[in-house]
Amino acid sequence: MVFDLRVRPEAEQDLAEAFRWYELQRSGLGHDFLHHVQAGFQFLERTPLVFPECYHGVRQHLIKRFPYKIFYKVEAQTVIVLAVVYGGRDPEWVKKRLQKS
Repeated sequence: MVFDLRVRPEAEQDLAEAFRWYELQRSGLGHDFLHHVQAGFQFLERTPLVFPECYHGVRQHLIKRFPYKIFYKVEAQTVIVLAVVYGGRDPEWVKKRLQKS
């Protein structure tokens, strides 16, 4: 079964900021980042329940090659992406961010 995937506006903003940062590091790297995020999204559409809940129903998926995590919830047949955050972020900051979602 394939789940629907919805990306919250806050997560879209995360992606835009990370894209800009990677593009400043090297031209094309931002596009590579987005390609890996898209691969992560496709994986979550197929198997969102493979990762355990880490915080109040929120699960996380590590993006390959880049030190970012996709934080998401599964509601019925929908994967809701709450945030795409640098993996080195302070866990307390991440919890506060997820509480707002």
